[in-house]
Amino acid sequence: MQAKVYNLTGKETGEMELSDKVFGVKIVPDFVHEVFVAQMNNQREPWADTKGRGDVSGGGKKPWPQKGTGRARHGSTRSPIWKGGGVTFGPRSERNYKTKINKKARRLAIKMCFSDKAQSGAIYVLENFNFEQPKTKIFAELMKKLPLKEKTFLVLTAGKDAKVMRMTENLKKIETVRAEDTNVMNLLNKQAVITSKDGIKKIEEVFGNNTNK
Repeated sequence: MQAKVYNLTGKETGEMELSDKVFGVKIVPDFVHEVFVAQMNNQREPWADTKGRGDVSGGGKKPWPQKGTGRARHGSTRSPIWKGGGVTFGPRSERNYKTKINKKARRLAIKMCFSDKAQSGAIYVLENFNFEQPKTKIFAELMKKLPLKEKTFLVLTAGKDAKVMRMTENLKKIETVRAEDTNVMNLLNKQAVITSKDGIKKIEEVFGNNTNK
C-alpha cells in the first residue's frame, strides 16, 4: 500500500510504501470495539460512593413498638426505605473497573485502526518535521495547505519531539503523541493521522514486529 508524501509547504513530493503487517491488516470492527471498551474501563475511576445501611449513623433504637400502634413494622431508621437511611446497591468507591487486555490483542487492534486509516486515505505523511521555528501559526498554515478532508487529527512523532508538541498544543482539533505510544482510543477519537517518514518507520518498527514489547 502506498501513501502520498508532502513537504512542509503542503506540496506532494512522492509516495511511501506502507508495510502490510501494520497498514494492511484485516479489520474486525467488533474486535476493535472490545479493546476500545477495555481501555476506557482501565481509565475509569470509581469516584461515586454511597452509604449502605451499615454505614449511616443513628437507627440503633427501634422507631416504635412492633405491635399496637397500627403502623407498619420497622426495625431501624437506617433502612433504605427511610429518608436518611442507607442506599441499596448504590455505587461504591472500592469497585474495580479494570479490564485485562491481552498484549497481542491490543497491538492487533492498533494495527486494524492504522489499516482503516490507510485504506480510507486518512494518513498524511510529511517528509520531516524540521520546522524553522516552533510556532503554532506555522503548523496551522501547513494544515491549510495540505489536502485534508478530515476535521480532527492525530499527529504522531518518531520519539519525543518538543518542537511539534509546542506547535500543536494550542490547536484544539489536534492531539500529538509519540508514534510508539499511540493506542486504540486516540486513533478512534481522531479522523486522520499526520506523521513523518520517520514516524511511519517507527510505527512499523514497534507494531510490525510481533516480538517487540
